[in-house]
Amino acid sequence: MSTATAFRSATASDPGLARDRNEDRVYADDSRGIYLVVDGLGGHPAGDRAADIAVSTIPRELELATGDIERRIRHAIAAANNAIFEAAQSDPDCHGMACVLTLAVAEADRVTVGHVGDSRLYLAWNGMVRKITSDHSPVGEREDSGEITESDAMAHPRRNEVFRDAGTQPHEPGDEGFIEVRSFAFHPDAAMLLCTDGLSDVLTSARISSIVELFDGDADRTAAALVEAANRAGGIDNVSVIFIPGPEFLGAQSPQMLQARERHAITRMRGRRWPRYWLSRFPWLLAGIAAGMAAWALMERYSPRPHPTPHIIHVQPGDPAALSKALGSAHPGDVVQLAPGSYTGPVDVPEGVTLSGPTRGRATVGAPGISSAGAPGVSPAGAPGISSAGAPIVPPAGAPGVPPSGEKK
Repeated sequence: MSTATAFRSATASDPGLARDRNEDRVYADDSRGIYLVVDGLGGHPAGDRAADIAVSTIPRELELATGDIERRIRHAIAAANNAIFEAAQSDPDCHGMACVLTLAVAEADRVTVGHVGDSRLYLAWNGMVRKITSDHSPVGEREDSGEITESDAMAHPRRNEVFRDAGTQPHEPGDEGFIEVRSFAFHPDAAMLLCTDGLSDVLTSARISSIVELFDGDADRTAAALVEAANRAGGIDNVSVIFIPGPEFLGAQSPQMLQARERHAITRMRGRRWPRYWLSRFPWLLAGIAAGMAAWALMERYSPRPHPTPHIIHVQPGDPAALSKALGSAHPGDVVQLAPGSYTGPVDVPEGVTLSGPTRGRATVGAPGISSAGAPGVSPAGAPGISSAGAPIVPPAGAPGVPPSGEKK
């Protein structure tokens, strides 16, 4: 098993400030494209031993298994689950030991994820961070459905309870309600983050995004910064991360990207001195755009459309185009969550997509050269924390405004 993309991942793990023992385990093999975080369940005996069994079993079984990647992932996780269960039955001191885990396998330009519990995988792309996995816990389920906000979930007294684990009972690879498997395209300019709940219980998705978007080519520095931020936020649990940047990924707030945007702006200003150059190429540009639009229309018409799981897309104000990118990539049921700050409009909210303001502070949508006086901008009803500064915010057709929603990890 190997991956066509050359990854250079980084791992970091720490017991935190409240625990004497680290029951987290991480495994990263860039040459095979295998990445695994395991969290031995706190409050259970021998949680660290359960995590050790999972880390030693899963990579080996992935190599031995046959079939497509989903079949191999299910086989490997079930094998680890049953090995943990059998070890617990033979040792009274380990009875009831278990763990939760997230496994990612990269092959060519796709990543397939096998997931049990409340560890997580995030995808960073185009200045946004999206949670790919679902939390298999009562609190996480309510957060994923939008019933409670991310802040409410992080403060909930039952946030550490899970209803799926590896080890407490035997399982077959295809058992319903055991292993969640998802697959997604991975672009060279994207990055992945696998983490245990020691990170996500104390850092919001927006805070995680802000650290990832500082990535400047040093993956070890980013992984260490995430763990350090978790400890500064309380360090209430073991915390472990695997950060996997694509070969072309750079954070939107990295020094290289900020300098590139500045150079691009200067180049655009100089280019205006040569209108004949651009006018001579304008017909070809229009032809290319028309051909692209026609091809896209055919793909949209004849390609089957999946029904993606609703997500909350967190948007930071650092990139002027971040809001329009987020709305352009959102699907019906998704929530576009704005952090406090200023964004560039106008904004066209797609049908079925929710635009939500921050729980604290205010997000302002504006456009250069348009004053707020007499402008057609609206402040959507039911979306607290969002105001318009001369840039129209267009809700879906027939909707009186943009419905409110809380944050999500």
